[in-house]
Amino acid sequence: MKHCFFLVSFLLGLQTILGQSIQSDALDSMYREDQLYVSVTYNALVNLPNSMTQNSFSPGFHLGFIRDFPVNKARNFAIGFGLGYSYNRFNQNLKIETSPQPLYTIVDGGSFNKNNFSQHLIEFPLEFRWRTSTSETYKFWRIYSGIKAGYVFASKSIFDSTTERIYSKNLKGLNAWQYGLTLSVGYNTWNGYIYYGLNPIFDKASTANNLSIEVNALKIGLIFYIL
Repeated sequence: MKHCFFLVSFLLGLQTILGQSIQSDALDSMYREDQLYVSVTYNALVNLPNSMTQNSFSPGFHLGFIRDFPVNKARNFAIGFGLGYSYNRFNQNLKIETSPQPLYTIVDGGSFNKNNFSQHLIEFPLEFRWRTSTSETYKFWRIYSGIKAGYVFASKSIFDSTTERIYSKNLKGLNAWQYGLTLSVGYNTWNGYIYYGLNPIFDKASTANNLSIEVNALKIGLIFYIL
């Protein structure tokens, strides 16, 4: 919680400094919008096989930098390219074992204390941007849609029950590259955000009884942009 407080304080301070800089050059026709972003999401799994369910809250935290390239004279249409970091955790009832080969078992939800897997990704967002901003307007509507690719550079899973504890790092069965569609819509500070994964989280995974696990990620939450 202390780290979150310092992060929010830093971002608010940065916003104030950048805002003052923009005001001092308000008539600059070369302004750009929304360079930094921070997002928090609820992470859901879709296309679940029979008997596989989620349990408790599955969080996501995302931040990064996007370079804004306006494409018209009014500068209210733009393309954005960026680089970011993403953390995602999924609480569910799929027990993951990775030694010597990935093994997946769907277990009863009442038979364990904790079961989740998590990912750390480097992300590369591409956005097509529309907004009602001008060089003198700092509160405006925006609709940003696009695609985001992410490379999983670290992952782990935890299964904890009264009879066993399984902890695995750098899961072998994940798709290393994951990509999906994104949409951000909102006004001023508050913006809704959604991400839908186009490829499965797991790479050709199935349970011991040949039940295919082709789950995709759906992330819904809020995104905050800073100039």
